[in-house]
Amino acid sequence: MAARELIRAAGAVVWRPGRGGPEVVLIHRPRHPPDWSLPKGKVDADELAPAAAVREVWEETGLRVRLGIPLPDQHYEVGDGDKRPKLVSYWTARVRGTADLATFQANKEVDEVGWFALPEAARRLSYPHDVALVETFAQTPYDSDPFFLVRHAKARRRSAWAGDDSDRPLNAAGLRQAARLPPLLTAYGVRRVVSSDAVRCVDTVLPFVNAHRVQLRLDGALSQESARRGRIRALMRRALSGRGRLAFCSHRPVLPDIFAALGLEPMSISPAASVVLHRKQGEVVAVEHHPPP
Repeated sequence: MAARELIRAAGAVVWRPGRGGPEVVLIHRPRHPPDWSLPKGKVDADELAPAAAVREVWEETGLRVRLGIPLPDQHYEVGDGDKRPKLVSYWTARVRGTADLATFQANKEVDEVGWFALPEAARRLSYPHDVALVETFAQTPYDSDPFFLVRHAKARRRSAWAGDDSDRPLNAAGLRQAARLPPLLTAYGVRRVVSSDAVRCVDTVLPFVNAHRVQLRLDGALSQESARRGRIRALMRRALSGRGRLAFCSHRPVLPDIFAALGLEPMSISPAASVVLHRKQGEVVAVEHHPPP
């Protein structure tokens, strides 16, 4: 199947604690035939799939959410006659603030939304692949929390920079990458950033920090010039044991020490790419890799 034929979409299994276990949001579409399904929609051109998932949930339910662990992609065909392949990426998601659906306004696309316990959701859903996804959700550590490891964006070449290496800035491509990073961090609800004090790291996360006024702390232990393994181990231990949604920005030579401190095999990360580590009770339970935005 040619890539140009593929329809990309994204959505989420939005959940909240209930008396007998988690409850999830379902939407009713009045189109013919009408159906009950999970909130999802097409990924816009140049949009990141996690950002699309958050946007679609808001547009279809009125709920502002932040993403959790990824769920299995769905692959199927749509259309009459000449069918087109469709790929839908899903995540778990929690509501930011109140989970009240009272502000929802019915429209021609979605005329009803509701919270349902998992057994009722499975009975109500119209498509077997949605039922299977909710069943998978129930078996996952859906109440885990993510944090990011970000490699700084593309910087000016060391050979073309006469000043101190810690002052070496991003190049034009790196500035564009940094400008596209905020929607990704926002989709997961990042509220704190810890960065190497090198200019190229700070400038990678600064567009996100400025746009959302999140806390930024500089730590020389994450710097390529003055990395300290003991300090890195302490930072990662606190990150694993905590529940805060935060991001670390560092350098390629420092990343192996970070992964070692987390008890993980080193991963290759391109400039401006990121790894999302989902942890629960001090253990990494899922890992995502996002290419450069």
